[in-house]
Amino acid sequence: MPSVNLRIPTDDVVRRDSERILAEPGLTMTSAVNIFQRAVVRENGMPFSLNSDVPNAETAAAIREGRRLADDPGVKGCSDIGELRKALGA
Repeated sequence: MPSVNLRIPTDDVVRRDSERILAEPGLTMTSAVNIFQRAVVRENGMPFSLNSDVPNAETAAAIREGRRLADDPGVKGCSDIGELRKALGA
């Protein structure tokens, strides 16, 4: 099968870090790209999820606030929905 050369613009720091990591098991950038492309063909799409498990800044702040409130003994909690509704005046 004939091969073609790809020219892929990328961040230099990412390229260097990737090459360093790939070199550990003996892979080159070319071999890694070929592995990726074959996986795309095999999966008929991206071979991994593109969803991020890392929350955005607003969500991360809400998580921190929730944990702070949960750990604060001075914050009154509610044990059921009725108690919560009463506390909210609903």
